[in-house]
Amino acid sequence: MKLALQKLGMPVLHLLPAEAAHKVALYALRFGLAPNPGPVSTPRLACTLAGMELPNPVGLAAGFDKNAQAVPALLQTGFGFIEVGAATPRPQPGNPKPRLFRLSPDQAAINRFGFNNEGMEAIGARLSQSRSGIVGINLGANKDSENRSDDFAKVLACIGPNVDFATVNVSSPNTERLRDLQGKAALKALLSGVMEARNALPRTIPVFLKISPDLSEGELAEIVEVALEAGISGIIATNTTLDRTGLDSAFANEIGGLSGQPLFEKSTRVLAQVSKLSNGALPLIGVGGISTAEQAFAKIRAGASAVQLYTALVYGGIGLASEIAHGLDRLLAENGFNNIADAVGTGRDEFL
Repeated sequence: MKLALQKLGMPVLHLLPAEAAHKVALYALRFGLAPNPGPVSTPRLACTLAGMELPNPVGLAAGFDKNAQAVPALLQTGFGFIEVGAATPRPQPGNPKPRLFRLSPDQAAINRFGFNNEGMEAIGARLSQSRSGIVGINLGANKDSENRSDDFAKVLACIGPNVDFATVNVSSPNTERLRDLQGKAALKALLSGVMEARNALPRTIPVFLKISPDLSEGELAEIVEVALEAGISGIIATNTTLDRTGLDSAFANEIGGLSGQPLFEKSTRVLAQVSKLSNGALPLIGVGGISTAEQAFAKIRAGASAVQLYTALVYGGIGLASEIAHGLDRLLAENGFNNIADAVGTGRDEFL
């Protein structure tokens, strides 16, 4: 019944402005109006990511549930793990609306939200409630902060005790000069503060670094070097892109980060490059343009130990996570892999 409602609801949601439709989807999740196929796991899908035991490697990327409003429901939709946020120390409204655009002909989206969220204390309070499943927080910085590097550590110190992992987000294109923090010296200082905050938590949690798809191979090499020196648990490749190559939508020239299908090849290439540069020393999470089990499998073969979705849910619905997880299990069996870990990086050179 709920699956039928989802198929009926998708065209209706697409009649609404994109951000309004997003709010309606979150409301439906919170109040039990969305499909909840439950956790998905098989011996082939169950895996370990930076010490975390996952039922399957298909995760929800940050940005869908910025304020941790629908965590229990999202954990029942087939995701092996979810990431909420980005959270900043103080609440902030983000950029003026409209700031989210569907590019339906391209199966893509452009957003320029600008870290709109209710702040770390409100988000942390929700995450302190009991739940069953792996949940992480995406760390952000306030737009008007005097020291953005310190903001990441502040958010981790506040929310860290209530989550299973954290992600340092210096790759969003929607906060002015934020991507400058990906430079070697700035990133080294930032990660030093974050890891100090992590080490002061009641329990040690993995810390990931989320990077841009618009970096050169030289810049990627520097990031990998700094990440290894800092003791980061892994890298998430990638965030949204500023590239607009090959788009057909009328919204193609909107300012912001592009996500969805046009990002798949670019983000997968960066993922493979990071896998090669790190020589398998860092667990990787592949993000960007995944809408099918085949694309998730490609990310795994390129070097990812797990994957994350977001934009594909706009077009495929919340039930897509379960569909991709089951499809990934089938592909692993068809290709002779007993477990997802056995497939990681097996096709990396194809994407370089």
